[in-house]
Amino acid sequence: MAAFAPTVVICIDHASVTGGQAKVAIESALGLAAHGARPIVFASAAPVDERLAAAGVEVVCLGQHDLLGNPSRAAAAIQGTWNQRAAQALGELLARLPKDDTIVHVHGWAKALSPSIAAPIRASGLPRVYTLHEYFLFCPNGGFYNYKKHELCPLEPLSAACWATACDAVNYPRKIWRSARLTFARDYAKLAELFSDYVCISNYQEEIIGRYLPKGVRLHRISNPVDAEDLGRKSDPASGDYIFVGRLSPEKGAFLFAEAAARAGVTPVFIGDGPIAEELRARVPQARFLGWLPPAQVRAHMRAARALVFPSLWYEGQPLTVMEAQAMGTPVVVSNVCAGREEVADDETGLWFESGNAESLAGALTRLKDDALVARLSAGAHDVYWRDPPTLDRHVERILGVYEEIMSRRRLAA
Repeated sequence: MAAFAPTVVICIDHASVTGGQAKVAIESALGLAAHGARPIVFASAAPVDERLAAAGVEVVCLGQHDLLGNPSRAAAAIQGTWNQRAAQALGELLARLPKDDTIVHVHGWAKALSPSIAAPIRASGLPRVYTLHEYFLFCPNGGFYNYKKHELCPLEPLSAACWATACDAVNYPRKIWRSARLTFARDYAKLAELFSDYVCISNYQEEIIGRYLPKGVRLHRISNPVDAEDLGRKSDPASGDYIFVGRLSPEKGAFLFAEAAARAGVTPVFIGDGPIAEELRARVPQARFLGWLPPAQVRAHMRAARALVFPSLWYEGQPLTVMEAQAMGTPVVVSNVCAGREEVADDETGLWFESGNAESLAGALTRLKDDALVARLSAGAHDVYWRDPPTLDRHVERILGVYEEIMSRRRLAA
């Protein structure tokens, strides 16, 4: 049990695991509770993860739709711009908490909570911190990525060229709305300026967003927690499949993997689902599609795989899939422009390839037909990961250190 045990209000769009962002927020809450702190999860969208109640974690969930799940586009647009109900409920929550040992930690706002959370957080006067899982604070579509051209976007966010560019995954009107929302969040809510401290989840991520952060903020590097068991080195590392785990969408590089696998003469295996699933099945009938699987089954497939292929075309934050695969002793083939490359030592724990280049990825897959190379990379992946594993306990210890630093500065300034 930690001697320092603050009350932590964790703000997140969803109260259940819908992706890496929610997964980290919820598991952080569970870890904080186990260390003796008092986490309170404040979320907009239901359902609520059952583990939270089992661990005695207080949850304030508004039971709202997220923006994509709202049957009314007009209601979604209003909620996404200014979620008045969230602002009111968060204000009521913060008002009843002790002022001397409470901190507000925001993990996400763009999918349901909206910039409205800035008002009650600012009014509370409580210390606060923001974890940069993605880039919605600085980029209208959250990724510095052109979803129409399927390439990284070099434009200055909210510049004239940015406003004029149809880069949204859905359509140009949604891009305009998102640009207006970011302008509102920046100039009216002043959401980014609200935080004195930011948590960055990879060094590469810091390179991407460093110039957009408000002046004078403190940046803390804390890895996401990974739930894994040390199973030792693989006894037969060169068996198994080339697997892809994640959302089947263009920016994740699923089409690229399919094309490269065909060139290399290997069978791609897809674990996950998404908007391009049917098109992938039509294009690549020889591929295997396993859909979404429970976490334990995903880890079993990772353990059995010859390699995990992570061909993402956008920056990412810190892909948990890459780390989970290496914990299983599985080499990772990773794009050289996404943050996942930071976890992979080229030719030591996996292979890098040139982002968006099917021939380069095919070359990496072909190299991995060499059993001796796979065995060497597998041993390297396992050993490097378990030398300093990013466990939940370590994550919580480090985040508690950040909380304590913030509160100490606040007491000194009083």
